Amino acid sequence: MDKNNPEENKREKIFEIVEKIFKDREKLKKFEPGKTWVQYAGSIFDDKEVKAMIDAILDGWFGLGQRAENLEKGIAKYLGVKGSILTNSGSSANLLAIAGLMSPLFKDRLKPGDEVITPACGYPTTVNPLVQQGLTPVFIDVEMETYNINPEILKKALSSKTRAVFLPNTLGNPNEMDEIVSFCKKHKLFLVEDNCDSLGSDYKGRKTGSFGILSTQSFYPPHHMTMGEGGAVNYNDERFERIIRSLRDWGRSCYCRGDEKHRLGACRHRFDFKIDGKSYDHKYMFGQIGYNLKPIEPQAAMGVEQLKRISSFVKARRKNFDRIYDHAKNWEDFFILPKATNNSSPSWFAFLLTIKDNAGFNRFDITTYLEKKMIQTRPLFAGNILKQPAYRSIRHRVVGELTNSDKIMHDSFFVGVYPGLNDESIDYIARNIKKFLSKYKKR
Repeated sequence: MDKNNPEENKREKIFEIVEKIFKDREKLKKFEPGKTWVQYAGSIFDDKEVKAMIDAILDGWFGLGQRAENLEKGIAKYLGVKGSILTNSGSSANLLAIAGLMSPLFKDRLKPGDEVITPACGYPTTVNPLVQQGLTPVFIDVEMETYNINPEILKKALSSKTRAVFLPNTLGNPNEMDEIVSFCKKHKLFLVEDNCDSLGSDYKGRKTGSFGILSTQSFYPPHHMTMGEGGAVNYNDERFERIIRSLRDWGRSCYCRGDEKHRLGACRHRFDFKIDGKSYDHKYMFGQIGYNLKPIEPQAAMGVEQLKRISSFVKARRKNFDRIYDHAKNWEDFFILPKATNNSSPSWFAFLLTIKDNAGFNRFDITTYLEKKMIQTRPLFAGNILKQPAYRSIRHRVVGELTNSDKIMHDSFFVGVYPGLNDESIDYIARNIKKFLSKYKKR
Protein backbone atom coordinates (compact mmCIF):
# COMPACT_ATOMS: atom_id res chain seq x y z
CA MET A 1 0.00 0.00 0.00
CA ASP A 2 1.21 3.52 -0.87
CA LYS A 3 0.75 5.48 2.39
CA ASN A 4 1.03 8.75 0.47
CA ASN A 5 -2.02 7.91 -1.64
CA PRO A 6 -5.16 9.30 0.08
CA GLU A 7 -7.54 6.94 -1.74
CA GLU A 8 -5.55 3.84 -0.83
CA ASN A 9 -5.59 4.93 2.81
CA LYS A 10 -9.38 5.30 2.69
CA ARG A 11 -9.77 1.92 1.02
CA GLU A 12 -7.67 0.35 3.72
CA LYS A 13 -9.93 1.85 6.39
CA ILE A 14 -12.98 0.38 4.62
CA PHE A 15 -11.28 -3.02 4.51
CA GLU A 16 -10.50 -2.84 8.24
CA ILE A 17 -14.18 -2.15 9.00
CA VAL A 18 -15.29 -5.06 6.78
CA GLU A 19 -12.83 -7.37 8.49
CA LYS A 20 -14.15 -6.34 11.91
CA ILE A 21 -17.76 -6.95 10.85
CA PHE A 22 -16.93 -10.53 9.91
CA LYS A 23 -14.92 -11.14 13.08
CA ASP A 24 -17.87 -9.90 15.14
CA ARG A 25 -20.25 -12.16 13.18
CA GLU A 26 -18.01 -15.14 13.81
CA LYS A 27 -18.16 -14.55 17.56
CA LEU A 28 -21.96 -14.58 17.46
CA LYS A 29 -22.20 -17.85 15.52
CA LYS A 30 -23.83 -20.55 17.59
CA PHE A 31 -25.76 -23.64 16.60
CA GLU A 32 -28.99 -23.96 18.59
CA PRO A 33 -30.76 -27.28 17.90
CA GLY A 34 -34.33 -26.69 16.78
CA LYS A 35 -33.77 -22.95 16.36
CA THR A 36 -30.93 -22.67 13.85
CA TRP A 37 -31.86 -23.59 10.30
CA VAL A 38 -29.86 -26.57 9.07
CA GLN A 39 -29.77 -25.52 5.44
CA TYR A 40 -29.46 -27.95 2.56
CA ALA A 41 -26.85 -25.61 1.06
CA GLY A 42 -25.50 -22.09 1.27
CA SER A 43 -22.64 -19.81 0.31
CA ILE A 44 -19.54 -19.60 2.49
CA PHE A 45 -17.54 -16.36 2.27
CA ASP A 46 -15.88 -13.86 4.56
CA ASP A 47 -14.14 -10.49 4.51
CA LYS A 48 -11.70 -11.56 1.75
CA GLU A 49 -14.46 -11.93 -0.84
CA VAL A 50 -16.24 -8.75 0.27
CA LYS A 51 -13.02 -6.71 0.23
CA ALA A 52 -12.22 -8.03 -3.26
CA MET A 53 -15.68 -7.00 -4.50
CA ILE A 54 -15.44 -3.55 -2.90
CA ASP A 55 -12.02 -3.10 -4.46
CA ALA A 56 -13.48 -3.92 -7.88
CA ILE A 57 -16.42 -1.56 -7.37
CA LEU A 58 -14.19 1.30 -6.29
CA ASP A 59 -11.99 0.76 -9.34
CA GLY A 60 -15.05 1.92 -11.26
CA TRP A 61 -15.09 -0.70 -14.05
CA PHE A 62 -18.07 -3.02 -13.80
CA GLY A 63 -17.62 -4.77 -17.14
CA LEU A 64 -15.49 -7.89 -17.22
CA GLY A 65 -11.78 -7.22 -16.97
CA GLN A 66 -8.57 -8.59 -15.50
CA ARG A 67 -10.23 -10.27 -12.52
CA ALA A 68 -12.55 -12.17 -14.86
CA GLU A 69 -9.62 -13.24 -16.98
CA ASN A 70 -7.76 -14.43 -13.86
CA LEU A 71 -10.79 -16.43 -12.74
CA GLU A 72 -11.28 -18.03 -16.15
CA LYS A 73 -7.64 -19.11 -16.21
CA GLY A 74 -7.92 -20.41 -12.65
CA ILE A 75 -11.02 -22.49 -13.39
CA ALA A 76 -9.44 -23.96 -16.53
CA LYS A 77 -6.28 -24.87 -14.63
CA TYR A 78 -8.21 -26.42 -11.74
CA LEU A 79 -10.34 -28.58 -14.03
CA GLY A 80 -7.59 -29.39 -16.50
CA VAL A 81 -9.36 -28.01 -19.59
CA LYS A 82 -8.14 -25.76 -22.38
CA GLY A 83 -10.23 -22.78 -21.37
CA SER A 84 -13.19 -21.40 -19.47
CA ILE A 85 -15.65 -18.57 -20.20
CA LEU A 86 -17.61 -16.88 -17.41
CA THR A 87 -21.38 -16.51 -17.65
CA ASN A 88 -24.09 -14.98 -15.48
CA SER A 89 -25.42 -18.39 -14.37
CA GLY A 90 -25.06 -22.14 -14.77
CA SER A 91 -28.34 -22.15 -16.70
CA SER A 92 -26.84 -19.67 -19.16
CA ALA A 93 -23.74 -21.83 -19.37
CA ASN A 94 -25.87 -24.81 -20.43
CA LEU A 95 -27.67 -22.68 -23.00
CA LEU A 96 -24.40 -21.36 -24.41
CA ALA A 97 -22.84 -24.83 -24.58
CA ILE A 98 -25.72 -26.16 -26.68
CA ALA A 99 -25.97 -22.97 -28.74
CA GLY A 100 -22.22 -23.22 -29.37
CA LEU A 101 -22.60 -26.74 -30.74
CA MET A 102 -25.28 -25.36 -33.10
CA SER A 103 -23.33 -22.28 -34.17
CA PRO A 104 -22.87 -21.72 -37.92
CA LEU A 105 -19.22 -21.01 -37.03
CA PHE A 106 -18.82 -24.62 -35.87
CA LYS A 107 -18.28 -26.80 -38.93
CA ASP A 108 -19.71 -29.97 -37.40
CA ARG A 109 -22.66 -28.21 -35.81
CA LEU A 110 -25.84 -29.78 -34.53
CA LYS A 111 -29.05 -28.85 -36.33
CA PRO A 112 -32.70 -28.66 -35.24
CA GLY A 113 -34.18 -32.15 -35.04
CA ASP A 114 -30.90 -33.81 -34.08
CA GLU A 115 -31.12 -36.05 -31.03
CA VAL A 116 -29.29 -35.60 -27.74
CA ILE A 117 -29.29 -38.39 -25.14
CA THR A 118 -29.87 -37.17 -21.58
CA PRO A 119 -31.30 -38.51 -18.28
CA ALA A 120 -35.00 -38.13 -17.58
CA CYS A 121 -34.25 -37.39 -13.94
CA GLY A 122 -32.44 -34.18 -13.10
CA TYR A 123 -32.62 -30.40 -13.20
CA PRO A 124 -34.62 -28.64 -15.96
CA THR A 125 -31.72 -26.51 -17.15
CA THR A 126 -30.00 -29.57 -18.60
CA VAL A 127 -33.03 -30.20 -20.80
CA ASN A 128 -34.22 -26.64 -21.49
CA PRO A 129 -31.53 -25.67 -24.02
CA LEU A 130 -32.25 -28.80 -26.05
CA VAL A 131 -35.93 -27.85 -26.30
CA GLN A 132 -35.22 -24.16 -26.82
CA GLN A 133 -32.75 -24.84 -29.64
CA GLY A 134 -35.06 -27.24 -31.47
CA LEU A 135 -33.14 -30.42 -30.66
CA THR A 136 -34.84 -33.66 -29.64
CA PRO A 137 -34.01 -34.94 -26.15
CA VAL A 138 -33.82 -38.71 -25.90
CA PHE A 139 -34.60 -39.61 -22.30
CA ILE A 140 -33.10 -42.57 -20.48
CA ASP A 141 -33.51 -43.76 -16.91
CA VAL A 142 -30.97 -43.48 -14.11
CA GLU A 143 -29.78 -46.10 -11.66
CA MET A 144 -30.65 -46.16 -8.00
CA GLU A 145 -27.81 -45.46 -5.55
CA THR A 146 -25.59 -43.52 -8.00
CA TYR A 147 -28.52 -41.64 -9.65
CA ASN A 148 -26.53 -41.54 -12.88
CA ILE A 149 -27.11 -43.44 -16.12
CA ASN A 150 -25.94 -46.97 -16.84
CA PRO A 151 -23.63 -46.54 -19.86
CA GLU A 152 -25.04 -49.75 -21.37
CA ILE A 153 -28.36 -48.02 -22.06
CA LEU A 154 -26.63 -45.57 -24.41
CA LYS A 155 -26.41 -48.35 -26.99
CA LYS A 156 -30.18 -48.77 -26.95
CA ALA A 157 -30.73 -45.01 -27.17
CA LEU A 158 -28.51 -44.55 -30.22
CA SER A 159 -30.19 -43.78 -33.55
CA SER A 160 -29.15 -42.36 -36.91
CA LYS A 161 -30.17 -38.92 -35.61
CA THR A 162 -28.09 -39.03 -32.41
CA ARG A 163 -25.42 -36.30 -32.33
CA ALA A 164 -24.62 -35.71 -28.66
CA VAL A 165 -24.84 -36.89 -25.06
CA PHE A 166 -25.54 -34.30 -22.33
CA LEU A 167 -25.04 -35.67 -18.81
CA PRO A 168 -25.12 -34.17 -15.32
CA ASN A 169 -22.87 -35.67 -12.66
CA THR A 170 -25.75 -36.02 -10.24
CA LEU A 171 -25.29 -34.29 -6.89
CA GLY A 172 -21.53 -34.44 -7.35
CA ASN A 173 -21.36 -38.15 -8.17
CA PRO A 174 -19.32 -38.73 -11.36
CA ASN A 175 -20.69 -40.74 -14.25
CA GLU A 176 -18.75 -43.78 -15.48
CA MET A 177 -16.75 -41.60 -17.79
CA ASP A 178 -14.47 -44.23 -19.36
CA GLU A 179 -17.34 -46.12 -20.94
CA ILE A 180 -19.25 -42.96 -21.85
CA VAL A 181 -16.24 -41.30 -23.51
CA SER A 182 -15.49 -44.52 -25.39
CA PHE A 183 -19.11 -44.76 -26.61
CA CYS A 184 -19.09 -41.14 -27.79
CA LYS A 185 -15.78 -41.56 -29.62
CA LYS A 186 -16.93 -44.75 -31.31
CA HIS A 187 -20.12 -43.15 -32.62
CA LYS A 188 -18.66 -39.66 -33.22
CA LEU A 189 -20.94 -37.99 -30.69
CA PHE A 190 -20.28 -34.80 -28.77
CA LEU A 191 -20.12 -35.24 -25.00
CA VAL A 192 -21.23 -32.31 -22.84
CA GLU A 193 -20.98 -32.48 -19.04
CA ASP A 194 -23.37 -30.55 -16.82
CA ASN A 195 -20.91 -30.18 -13.95
CA CYS A 196 -22.92 -27.53 -12.11
CA ASP A 197 -23.38 -29.65 -8.96
CA SER A 198 -19.97 -31.31 -9.09
CA LEU A 199 -17.04 -28.91 -8.93
CA GLY A 200 -14.11 -30.79 -7.41
CA SER A 201 -15.35 -34.33 -8.09
CA ASP A 202 -12.77 -36.82 -9.39
CA TYR A 203 -13.12 -39.85 -11.63
CA LYS A 204 -9.94 -41.95 -11.72
CA GLY A 205 -7.99 -38.92 -10.54
CA ARG A 206 -9.35 -36.61 -13.24
CA LYS A 207 -11.76 -33.77 -12.53
CA THR A 208 -15.32 -34.05 -13.77
CA GLY A 209 -15.98 -31.27 -16.23
CA SER A 210 -12.81 -32.19 -18.15
CA PHE A 211 -14.08 -35.19 -20.12
CA GLY A 212 -16.43 -33.59 -22.64
CA ILE A 213 -15.82 -31.28 -25.55
CA LEU A 214 -17.73 -28.79 -23.37
CA SER A 215 -18.80 -28.67 -19.75
CA THR A 216 -20.65 -26.22 -17.55
CA GLN A 217 -20.41 -24.85 -14.02
CA SER A 218 -22.80 -22.95 -11.78
CA PHE A 219 -21.73 -20.50 -9.11
CA TYR A 220 -25.20 -20.02 -7.65
CA PRO A 221 -25.01 -19.66 -3.83
CA PRO A 222 -25.87 -23.31 -2.98
CA HIS A 223 -23.13 -24.64 -5.25
CA HIS A 224 -19.54 -25.53 -4.48
CA MET A 225 -18.29 -21.96 -4.88
CA THR A 226 -20.20 -18.80 -5.63
CA MET A 227 -20.05 -15.44 -7.34
CA GLY A 228 -23.48 -14.55 -5.89
CA GLU A 229 -24.80 -15.71 -9.25
CA GLY A 230 -22.66 -16.91 -12.11
CA GLY A 231 -21.40 -19.83 -14.11
CA ALA A 232 -18.90 -20.90 -16.73
CA VAL A 233 -18.58 -22.86 -19.96
CA ASN A 234 -15.41 -24.94 -20.09
CA TYR A 235 -14.02 -26.17 -23.38
CA ASN A 236 -11.54 -28.74 -24.68
CA ASP A 237 -11.77 -27.55 -28.28
CA GLU A 238 -10.27 -24.10 -28.82
CA ARG A 239 -12.77 -23.26 -31.57
CA PHE A 240 -15.26 -22.61 -28.78
CA GLU A 241 -13.20 -19.78 -27.29
CA ARG A 242 -14.42 -17.46 -30.03
CA ILE A 243 -17.78 -19.10 -30.67
CA ILE A 244 -19.10 -19.13 -27.11
CA ARG A 245 -17.58 -15.82 -26.06
CA SER A 246 -19.30 -14.25 -29.09
CA LEU A 247 -22.64 -15.90 -28.27
CA ARG A 248 -22.36 -14.70 -24.68
CA ASP A 249 -21.60 -11.14 -25.86
CA TRP A 250 -24.57 -10.41 -28.18
CA GLY A 251 -23.09 -12.44 -31.06
CA ARG A 252 -20.53 -9.75 -31.84
CA SER A 253 -17.64 -10.63 -34.15
CA CYS A 254 -15.12 -8.56 -32.21
CA TYR A 255 -12.98 -10.54 -29.81
CA CYS A 256 -11.78 -7.66 -27.62
CA ARG A 257 -12.07 -8.27 -23.90
CA GLY A 258 -14.27 -5.85 -22.00
CA ASP A 259 -11.39 -3.72 -20.76
CA GLU A 260 -9.50 -3.52 -24.07
CA LYS A 261 -7.87 -0.07 -24.20
CA HIS A 262 -6.20 0.07 -27.62
CA ARG A 263 -8.15 2.33 -29.99
CA LEU A 264 -7.74 -0.22 -32.81
CA GLY A 265 -8.85 -3.13 -30.63
CA ALA A 266 -7.10 -6.37 -29.73
CA CYS A 267 -6.84 -7.32 -33.41
CA ARG A 268 -5.36 -3.89 -34.30
CA HIS A 269 -7.63 -3.94 -37.39
CA ARG A 270 -10.80 -2.47 -35.90
CA PHE A 271 -11.65 -0.33 -38.96
CA ASP A 272 -10.30 -2.64 -41.67
CA PHE A 273 -13.47 -4.76 -41.86
CA LYS A 274 -16.11 -3.98 -44.46
CA ILE A 275 -19.87 -4.24 -44.95
CA ASP A 276 -21.22 -3.48 -48.44
CA GLY A 277 -17.64 -2.71 -49.43
CA LYS A 278 -17.38 0.10 -46.89
CA SER A 279 -15.32 0.27 -43.72
CA TYR A 280 -17.22 -0.73 -40.58
CA ASP A 281 -16.29 -0.68 -36.88
CA HIS A 282 -15.52 -4.33 -36.00
CA LYS A 283 -16.78 -3.76 -32.46
CA TYR A 284 -20.28 -3.54 -33.92
CA MET A 285 -20.20 -6.37 -36.39
CA PHE A 286 -22.25 -9.44 -35.51
CA GLY A 287 -21.47 -12.92 -36.82
CA GLN A 288 -23.99 -14.86 -34.72
CA ILE A 289 -27.39 -14.31 -33.19
CA GLY A 290 -26.35 -14.20 -29.56
CA TYR A 291 -27.34 -13.15 -26.07
CA ASN A 292 -26.08 -10.96 -23.25
CA LEU A 293 -25.16 -13.50 -20.58
CA LYS A 294 -22.18 -11.87 -18.91
CA PRO A 295 -21.55 -11.48 -15.18
CA ILE A 296 -19.79 -8.35 -13.91
CA GLU A 297 -16.27 -7.71 -12.61
CA PRO A 298 -17.16 -7.51 -8.87
CA GLN A 299 -18.64 -11.01 -9.17
CA ALA A 300 -15.43 -12.24 -10.80
CA ALA A 301 -13.48 -10.67 -7.93
CA MET A 302 -15.52 -12.78 -5.50
CA GLY A 303 -14.96 -15.85 -7.65
CA VAL A 304 -11.19 -15.42 -7.61
CA GLU A 305 -11.23 -15.56 -3.81
CA GLN A 306 -13.70 -18.45 -3.75
CA LEU A 307 -11.56 -20.55 -6.08
CA LYS A 308 -8.67 -20.25 -3.62
CA ARG A 309 -10.88 -22.04 -1.07
CA ILE A 310 -12.33 -24.76 -3.29
CA SER A 311 -10.07 -27.53 -1.92
CA SER A 312 -11.20 -26.81 1.64
CA PHE A 313 -14.84 -26.68 0.51
CA VAL A 314 -14.55 -30.07 -1.21
CA LYS A 315 -12.82 -31.57 1.84
CA ALA A 316 -15.64 -30.33 4.11
CA ARG A 317 -18.34 -31.74 1.81
CA ARG A 318 -16.70 -35.16 1.79
CA LYS A 319 -16.25 -35.11 5.56
CA ASN A 320 -19.89 -34.17 6.18
CA PHE A 321 -21.13 -36.79 3.72
CA ASP A 322 -19.05 -39.50 5.39
CA ARG A 323 -20.29 -38.46 8.83
CA ILE A 324 -23.97 -38.67 7.93
CA TYR A 325 -23.37 -41.90 6.02
CA ASP A 326 -21.99 -43.48 9.21
CA HIS A 327 -25.38 -42.79 10.78
CA ALA A 328 -27.35 -43.80 7.70
CA LYS A 329 -25.89 -47.33 7.63
CA ASN A 330 -28.34 -48.05 10.44
CA TRP A 331 -31.31 -46.96 8.32
CA GLU A 332 -30.98 -49.38 5.41
CA ASP A 333 -34.26 -51.08 6.27
CA PHE A 334 -35.99 -47.86 5.29
CA PHE A 335 -33.80 -46.16 2.68
CA ILE A 336 -31.72 -46.80 -0.40
CA LEU A 337 -28.46 -45.09 0.47
CA PRO A 338 -26.35 -43.10 -2.00
CA LYS A 339 -23.32 -44.81 -3.49
CA ALA A 340 -20.26 -43.26 -5.12
CA THR A 341 -19.51 -44.43 -8.65
CA ASN A 342 -16.65 -46.94 -8.82
CA ASN A 343 -13.21 -45.31 -9.14
CA SER A 344 -14.57 -41.92 -8.12
CA SER A 345 -14.18 -39.41 -5.33
CA PRO A 346 -17.29 -37.21 -5.38
CA SER A 347 -17.45 -33.64 -4.22
CA TRP A 348 -20.92 -34.23 -2.84
CA PHE A 349 -23.61 -31.60 -3.29
CA ALA A 350 -26.00 -33.24 -0.83
CA PHE A 351 -26.97 -36.50 0.89
CA LEU A 352 -29.80 -38.24 -0.96
CA LEU A 353 -32.12 -40.82 0.56
CA THR A 354 -34.74 -42.84 -1.33
CA ILE A 355 -37.55 -44.36 0.72
CA LYS A 356 -37.90 -48.09 0.15
CA ASP A 357 -41.23 -49.65 -0.79
CA ASN A 358 -43.29 -50.62 2.26
CA ALA A 359 -41.22 -48.46 4.60
CA GLY A 360 -44.44 -47.46 6.32
CA PHE A 361 -44.15 -43.74 5.58
CA ASN A 362 -43.90 -41.44 2.57
CA ARG A 363 -41.73 -38.48 1.65
CA PHE A 364 -44.27 -35.94 2.83
CA ASP A 365 -44.31 -37.57 6.27
CA ILE A 366 -40.56 -37.43 6.84
CA THR A 367 -39.74 -34.15 5.10
CA THR A 368 -42.48 -32.22 6.93
CA TYR A 369 -41.22 -33.72 10.19
CA LEU A 370 -37.65 -32.64 9.43
CA GLU A 371 -38.66 -29.18 8.26
CA LYS A 372 -40.52 -28.65 11.54
CA LYS A 373 -37.23 -29.47 13.25
CA MET A 374 -35.56 -26.68 11.19
CA ILE A 375 -33.85 -29.14 8.81
CA GLN A 376 -34.17 -28.15 5.18
CA THR A 377 -34.97 -30.86 2.62
CA ARG A 378 -35.31 -30.92 -1.15
CA PRO A 379 -36.44 -33.51 -3.74
CA LEU A 380 -34.03 -34.55 -6.47
CA PHE A 381 -34.98 -31.50 -8.51
CA ALA A 382 -37.62 -32.22 -11.19
CA GLY A 383 -37.70 -36.00 -10.75
CA ASN A 384 -38.97 -37.51 -14.00
CA ILE A 385 -39.04 -34.27 -15.95
CA LEU A 386 -41.63 -35.59 -18.41
CA LYS A 387 -44.16 -35.59 -15.56
CA GLN A 388 -43.61 -31.86 -14.98
CA PRO A 389 -46.36 -29.65 -16.51
CA ALA A 390 -44.03 -27.68 -18.79
CA TYR A 391 -42.56 -30.79 -20.44
CA ARG A 392 -45.56 -33.00 -21.08
CA SER A 393 -45.91 -31.97 -24.72
CA ILE A 394 -42.30 -31.40 -25.79
CA ARG A 395 -40.90 -33.31 -28.76
CA HIS A 396 -38.84 -36.16 -27.34
CA ARG A 397 -38.07 -39.85 -27.42
CA VAL A 398 -37.96 -42.26 -24.46
CA VAL A 399 -35.79 -45.37 -24.38
CA GLY A 400 -36.85 -48.10 -21.96
CA GLU A 401 -38.92 -47.62 -18.84
CA LEU A 402 -38.38 -44.61 -16.56
CA THR A 403 -39.17 -46.65 -13.46
CA ASN A 404 -36.38 -45.29 -11.30
CA SER A 405 -37.00 -41.70 -12.37
CA ASP A 406 -40.64 -42.10 -11.32
CA LYS A 407 -39.69 -43.54 -7.94
CA ILE A 408 -37.11 -40.83 -7.32
CA MET A 409 -39.71 -38.21 -8.17
CA HIS A 410 -41.95 -39.32 -5.30
CA ASP A 411 -39.69 -41.12 -2.82
CA SER A 412 -36.31 -39.32 -2.77
CA PHE A 413 -35.15 -36.30 -0.81
CA PHE A 414 -31.84 -34.82 0.26
CA VAL A 415 -30.34 -32.98 3.19
CA GLY A 416 -27.24 -30.85 3.29
CA VAL A 417 -23.55 -31.62 3.53
CA TYR A 418 -22.22 -28.19 2.52
CA PRO A 419 -19.27 -26.59 4.36
CA GLY A 420 -21.53 -24.42 6.50
CA LEU A 421 -22.54 -27.51 8.48
CA ASN A 422 -20.39 -28.87 11.30
CA ASP A 423 -20.39 -32.14 13.23
CA GLU A 424 -23.07 -30.84 15.59
CA SER A 425 -25.51 -29.93 12.84
CA ILE A 426 -24.84 -33.15 10.89
CA ASP A 427 -25.50 -35.18 14.05
CA TYR A 428 -28.67 -33.14 14.63
CA ILE A 429 -29.96 -34.18 11.19
CA ALA A 430 -29.15 -37.82 11.92
CA ARG A 431 -30.66 -37.72 15.39
CA ASN A 432 -33.98 -36.45 14.05
CA ILE A 433 -34.13 -38.96 11.21
CA LYS A 434 -33.46 -41.70 13.74
CA LYS A 435 -36.19 -40.34 16.01
CA PHE A 436 -38.65 -40.29 13.12
CA LEU A 437 -37.77 -43.86 12.12
CA SER A 438 -38.24 -45.10 15.69
CA LYS A 439 -41.99 -45.00 15.11
CA TYR A 440 -41.68 -47.62 12.39
CA LYS A 441 -40.68 -51.26 12.71
CA LYS A 442 -37.65 -52.63 10.95
CA ARG A 443 -38.50 -55.39 8.52
